Amino acid sequence: MIELPQEVAAFFPYKDVRPFQDEFIRTVYKAVKNRSSAIVEGSNGLGKTVAVLCSCLPLAEENKLKILYVARTHRQHDRVIEELKAISIKNEVSGLSVRGRHEMCLNKFVKDNAQDSRAVMEICELLKAKNRCPYYRNIEDKRRRYFEIQRYVTSSPCSASEILRICRISRLCPYEVAKASLENATVIALSYLYVFDPSIRDAFLKSLGTPLNKIILIVDEAHNLPETAVDIASRTLTLYTVKHAEEEAKLHKHKEIAAFARILRNEIERAAEKVQKETLVRPQSLVGAVQQKSGIDNPKKFLEQIFSAGAAIRRNSLIEGRYPRSFIHVLGDFMLKWLETSEDESFIHSLCKYKSKRGLETARLEITALDPSRITEPVFSSVHSNIIVSGTLQPVEAYMRITKLPENTVQKAVPAPFPKEHILPLICCDVTTAMDKRTSAMYRVIVEHIQEVVQNTPANIGVFTASFQILEALRDNGIEGELPKRVFCEHRGMSSKENENMVEEFKAYSRRGGAVLLGTQGGRTSEGVDFPGDQMNSVVIVGVPYSEPTPKMKAQIDYFERCFPGRGREYGYVIPAMKKASQAAGRPIRTLEDRAAMIFLDYRFSLPYCKQFFPSWIRDNIRILPNQRGSIAKELQQFFRKAS
Repeated sequence: MIELPQEVAAFFPYKDVRPFQDEFIRTVYKAVKNRSSAIVEGSNGLGKTVAVLCSCLPLAEENKLKILYVARTHRQHDRVIEELKAISIKNEVSGLSVRGRHEMCLNKFVKDNAQDSRAVMEICELLKAKNRCPYYRNIEDKRRRYFEIQRYVTSSPCSASEILRICRISRLCPYEVAKASLENATVIALSYLYVFDPSIRDAFLKSLGTPLNKIILIVDEAHNLPETAVDIASRTLTLYTVKHAEEEAKLHKHKEIAAFARILRNEIERAAEKVQKETLVRPQSLVGAVQQKSGIDNPKKFLEQIFSAGAAIRRNSLIEGRYPRSFIHVLGDFMLKWLETSEDESFIHSLCKYKSKRGLETARLEITALDPSRITEPVFSSVHSNIIVSGTLQPVEAYMRITKLPENTVQKAVPAPFPKEHILPLICCDVTTAMDKRTSAMYRVIVEHIQEVVQNTPANIGVFTASFQILEALRDNGIEGELPKRVFCEHRGMSSKENENMVEEFKAYSRRGGAVLLGTQGGRTSEGVDFPGDQMNSVVIVGVPYSEPTPKMKAQIDYFERCFPGRGREYGYVIPAMKKASQAAGRPIRTLEDRAAMIFLDYRFSLPYCKQFFPSWIRDNIRILPNQRGSIAKELQQFFRKAS
C-alpha cells in the first residue's frame, strides 16, 4: 500500500493513490517544506492537480501562505475548484477561481467596446472613479446582499462561473466580489497575467493583501509560460491606429500631435513599400527621422505629452457618456515603449505587412520581447516556492535557463502512470514537410498515410499539421474527398465560439462511427482541448512545426545564442516546435483508461536530435515503421484488436 506524508494524507480526498502520484507528491511537498522550488514533468492521467494541491495545502496552512494556481484556460481553473471541493469534504479549505476583468464584467458598455485586458482595466477604473458603473454602485446600495455573497464565496471553494451567476441575479459586480474575497481564500486559481503582467500584478497583490514572499506559486501547463511572458512584454501599433490618432488630434486641435502622427504614418507607409512581409527596424533611426521632420527637441518629453493628451480625451469622453477610447493615448503609450526599449538588446523592433480583416494590405510596427526571464524572474525570485508542472518540459535545463528559475529548484520527471500498451507511437520516415520537399507528390503520400489511419481506427481521428499552409496544401490535394469519415476542419480567423461548436460536433461523432478533425499544431484545439476515450482514438502529427524563418525568428535565435552559446537554435527554434508536436500528440491520453495511436508523419521525428525532446512516455515507446504499404494498417489493427 502506498503511503503519503501524514500531513498530505489529511487532505488527499481519494481512496486510492494513482501509480507514481506519491512520487509527485513527495517531490512537491519536500520542495515547499524546504522553501525551494520544483519543476516536475508528468504525463496526463497522473492526477497532477489534486496531487500538487494536497502537497501544498498543509504547508500553506502551517505557515500562513497563499497558493496561487496559475493556468491558461478556464477549464483548468474549474478543475482546481472541482478538486478543492473534493478535498473540502475531508478537510475544510477555501478557494476561488478568478477570470480576467473582461470575462467577469457585466457592464455592456465595457464588454461591447474594450479591445483587450489593459483597455478593460483602464476603462473599469475610470467608470468607478466617476461612479458611472451601476454594478459597482450597487455594492453600496445593496451592501447586505454584497456581504452575503462574499461570505458564501469564501465559505467553500467557488468557481468564477458561480460568482458570475450569483452576481448577475443580484446585479452586483462579480469582479469586485471576487477581489474582496481574495484575502480570505487560501487557494486562488487564475490566469498567468494576474501574476506575471507587471501592470496587473501590483493591483492584484494589493487586493490579495499578501506579498510575493508569502505565496506558493503553482504554474500549470508551464510549457506555455515562456511564450506568454514574451507576449506580455511585446507591443504592436497598427497603421490604422496612427491614421486615427492623426484625425483625433485634428479634431481636438492638437496641431503638433497631428503633425507627428502624419509624419510617422508617412514613414511607415514609405518603409512598407520596400518590405515584402517583415523587416527589422533600427528604433533610433525611425525616432530620428520623425524628430527631424517634426522639429521636436525632446522626444521623450513630447511623447509623454501625447500620452497625457490621450488620457485627458478619455476622461472627457467618459464624462460626456461616450466610450473612453483615444487613439492618441495608444500612440503615446506605444512610442514611449519604443523609445524605452530602443537600446535594449532583449527587444527587437520591426515593421510587418499583413492583411486586415477586410482583406486589405496594411502595416504595423512591432516591439517584440526576446527574453521571457525579464517577466518571469522577478516573480520566481520573490515567491516562497515555485512549483512548475507540465507534461512537456524536456529538456528541463533549457526551461530553467530561459525563465531563470532559482538555482535550488528540484528537477523531477515522473513516469507515466498508464500501461505502455495503452499508447502506440509510430514514425513514418518516407514523408516530410521540409520546405524543399513540399511537392504535390509528397502531399499525396501524406494523404495516403492519413487515409490508412482513418480506415483502421474505430472512432475519431485528429490530424494536426505543422502549419495552416500545410493544412491547406493537403486540402488542395484532395484529403477531404479521400477520407471515408466526416471531416471537420479548422480555418484561419476562426472565432473561439466557432471552434468550440466544431469540436463539440466532432466529439459527438465518436458515438456514430467516428469523424476526422483537421487542425494545426500549436493551435487552439491541439493545445487546449481534451479528447478522452473514443473522442480521439488516433492522432496524426503531420510535420515538425518549426516557425517560419523570419527576421524576428533569426533575432530570437541570435539572442539565445548570445545568452547561451551553442544553444541558440535549440532553445529558440527546435524545442518550441517539439513541444507543440508533443502537446498535439498527447490530446487523446487524458485518463489511465485511455488508449491512443500516435502517428508521426515526418522522418525528422526519428532523428536522435529531435527524438530527445519528446517527453519520456512517448520517447521510450516510439517505433519506426518500415516504408511498406500497409504497415500502418497492420500496427493499428493489432493495437485496436487488443483494446476490444
